[in-house]
Order: sequence, then structure tokens, then C-alpha cells
Amino acid sequence: MQRIMLADDHPMFRQGLRSLLERDGYEVVAEASDGHEAARLARKLNPNVAVLDLGMPMLNGVDAARDIHKRAPKTQVVLLTMYEDDAYVLEALRAGIRGYVLKAQTASDLLAAIREVLRGAVYLSPGISEAVVNAYMAKSELPPDPLTDRERQVLQLVAEGNTTKEIAALLGVSVKTAESHRTRMMQKLAIHETASLVRYAIRRGFIKA
Repeated sequence: MQRIMLADDHPMFRQGLRSLLERDGYEVVAEASDGHEAARLARKLNPNVAVLDLGMPMLNGVDAARDIHKRAPKTQVVLLTMYEDDAYVLEALRAGIRGYVLKAQTASDLLAAIREVLRGAVYLSPGISEAVVNAYMAKSELPPDPLTDRERQVLQLVAEGNTTKEIAALLGVSVKTAESHRTRMMQKLAIHETASLVRYAIRRGFIKA
């Protein structure tokens, strides 16, 4: 039996997904409510597939997928999202995500995505396949993200309204280290006020609009 992990910050939505997957013969081995928990559980349990929401708190689905890809390489990732913009899809593919499913699609779309990634293929919801092809043809990718994994985490936590002290506690580092990450992140982006950081984080798909 194939083992699935679910990660979404809405318990009722996770419950619906669990029921759907179990009816289709999958075993749901874990549920997570934020990206950090999802990455930790994937490393611990090595599920066959991790189904991640894009807009999770603390660590978004794309960065959680990057962590899973590095530390639990046998786990394939399917991303659930409402966004079909080229930038979000391309960022996800760069992160090693194998399935990109729009929440507006039917439940059968998610099941199809899981089946495809389990056999080693890439699955894109019908609504976004054309957008990705057009993006590649037009070479309209976002420029490469200049931030390290840790700096992206700090960016998301800043954009979610956390203070430097709170960020340090969440990441398990000193306040001085958290401040250093924040300073380097802002210098690399040439952004020096929180409002602009929030806009950048939304544009890159790190947090929900």
C-alpha cells in the first residue's frame, strides 16, 4: 500500500483529503499543519508521496518541498494551490515538485497526480499546462532566487509579521544570528522596508496574498 503524508493548515480540508485518499486505497501515515512539521515528518517517515499546500505558515509548500527533496529524496511531492500563474508553477518545478494541482480542479485530478508521480512522471493540472509551456517558450521565468534556504525562511517569517526575536525562537537560533540572516536577505534583495518584503514574498509565492 502506498503511503501518503498530507500538509495543509486547515484541519477540515485535510480531513476531506484523508477520506478521499483512503477510499482510493492509500494509507495516510501523517498530517501536518505547517511546512516545518511537514518537512520533519517526511524525513522521519519517508512516505511515498507528500501532498503539500502552497500557502502554509512558517514554511511554504515550495520551500518544504526543497527540504524534502534533499533529506527524503524517495518522497515525491504534489503541490496543491489556487495559483496557476507561470511564476508559481516554474518555482515549484525548480524545487523538484513532481505534481502541481489546482484546488479548483476535481478530486480526481489529485488522484491522477498521485498516480503519475508514483510512476515517475510529472503531472500538471489541465488549467496550467498551457501556461507553463508558454512561459518556457517565452523564456519568462523569474530570475533565479538569490536567497539561501535559511534566508527564504526568514523572509517568510518576516512577511508573516514575526519580530526578529520571534524568528530566532522559531528557527532555534540566537537573535544575533536571526538579525544577520534578515540583514543579508534585505541586502541581497535591495529591499529595506517590511511592506516591500511582503509584496516580494507574495510575488514569489512564499506567502498567500
